[in-house]
Amino acid sequence: MCNLYNISKGPQAILDFTRAMRSAAGNLAPGSIYPNYPAPVVRVGEDGERELAMLQWGMPSPPAYVKGADRGVTNIRNVGSPHWRRWLGVSSRCVVAATSFAEPSPAKDENGRTPNVWFAIDESRPLFFFAGIWTRWHGVRKVKDGPGDFELFGFLTTTPNAVVAPVHPKAMPVILTTAGEIETWLSEPWEEAKALQRPLADDLLTVVPKPETLDAV
Repeated sequence: MCNLYNISKGPQAILDFTRAMRSAAGNLAPGSIYPNYPAPVVRVGEDGERELAMLQWGMPSPPAYVKGADRGVTNIRNVGSPHWRRWLGVSSRCVVAATSFAEPSPAKDENGRTPNVWFAIDESRPLFFFAGIWTRWHGVRKVKDGPGDFELFGFLTTTPNAVVAPVHPKAMPVILTTAGEIETWLSEPWEEAKALQRPLADDLLTVVPKPETLDAV
């Protein structure tokens, strides 16, 4: 399960790649994203135009798994579930900007800690996107804060490719690397868009050093 990723590109690079028309993301300093943190995503706005917005990572959990506060679901695999099917239409899809992502190493380090293994398209860490979904939600994220209104996102996962599998054999994020894939995810019917829930080609992903900037965005 991917519960940590990094973004080192600014809002203009995201706008250009996705052909979004406006940004509400501010300056967007580089840093890492953790569950329940705000992060830059591109979605289709109410007026039909693409917009860059800051949403909180973690979709609403299935009610059967919630007792008290709902910390949210970051990764979604079973899109056939009735809980997730409601958000598979174009109006609920988004793309999540990233330049690298982490999975816990299967081996502990010399201090007995579990380090992260980081993955990117290549050593230069170009921009890519996770295939995501989003929703508006009213509920309790933290008990001490009480109920509130949130805009939440999560992203799809799939079978890991040969690069990720030795580290995390169960799943990897669904990654989009071309303008055409982003166009399909943000604008095409689910019957076409669902084909993007597949592993990234092995030669399009590599292991990279830990990002220099790990402060949360």
